[in-house]
Amino acid sequence: MTRPDITIVGSFAVGLTMRAPKLPIFGETMLGTDFDMGPGGKGSNQAVGTARLGARSCLLAMIGTDKLAGIATDLYAAEGVDASLVTARSERATGVGFIILNQKGENFIILDMGANELLDAAAVDAGEARIAGSDVVMTVLEIPTAAAARAMELGRRHGARTILNPAPARPVPDGLFAHVDYLTPNESELRILLGLPADDPRSSRELAGELRRRGVRNVVVTLGRSGALVLTDELDVMVPAVPVEVVDTTGAGDAFNSGFAVALAEGRGIVEAVRFGVVCGAIACTRLGVIPGLPDRAGADALHAKALETVWKDRT
Repeated sequence: MTRPDITIVGSFAVGLTMRAPKLPIFGETMLGTDFDMGPGGKGSNQAVGTARLGARSCLLAMIGTDKLAGIATDLYAAEGVDASLVTARSERATGVGFIILNQKGENFIILDMGANELLDAAAVDAGEARIAGSDVVMTVLEIPTAAAARAMELGRRHGARTILNPAPARPVPDGLFAHVDYLTPNESELRILLGLPADDPRSSRELAGELRRRGVRNVVVTLGRSGALVLTDELDVMVPAVPVEVVDTTGAGDAFNSGFAVALAEGRGIVEAVRFGVVCGAIACTRLGVIPGLPDRAGADALHAKALETVWKDRT
């Protein structure tokens, strides 16, 4: 099989992670364990994730000129990610994220996106030749909306499948959705995209339908331990999750989107691509840390084959 070409227009940030007995409340000080510092940022994670799964992966992103920027460049060299469109800028520091995990593997994250905020439509235009040769173009919302929108517009113009992973979510212009083939929010992101509270009680199926009415062709809502909901013109399907022992959920969304993108780029249908994404997300939950949790192709294929014989055995 020919290796697919995937371009990710996204973010890099250094992740500072610590485990705590519980998630803290305002003014509380507690002792933590398992401190780790390593590469993160949703765009960067997805570039590494797609490369590990066998794609020719290219990241278009902004980093600073500080010492933390070297974590990015070292990572891409080690993982085989094309970093020719990663630009160093001196105006802002490299992005940083602080991550706290509780004993259940649940997390909260605080981000200073730094140099990522310098990414604009003109910077995306500089990568148009690479985008034009891509099977899939992905983007996230850890970068300015104008850059994400331009990535989707150029991807559509050149015939690539376009994926918007709307994280961290915020309301965006409806015009952006017209260029999105696949929108992949989780349940809270789905609601925030519509200008609703993250805990709005209406069903995710109903709200996903509203996004489709705003121009998105296909919506895939990730549901954590429940799997994923697929909503298209022809499909209204639940893809069950693959049960695993959860250690850390931090990178599950990036792993899902990586697997989903690679499967689409290889020509699989949307349900099969979601299944592959669900498998990749499940593997990520079994390991501490985002980059260590991103699966390689052999591991993903093995769990996928097992799930076809167990979790999805009686489903078409």
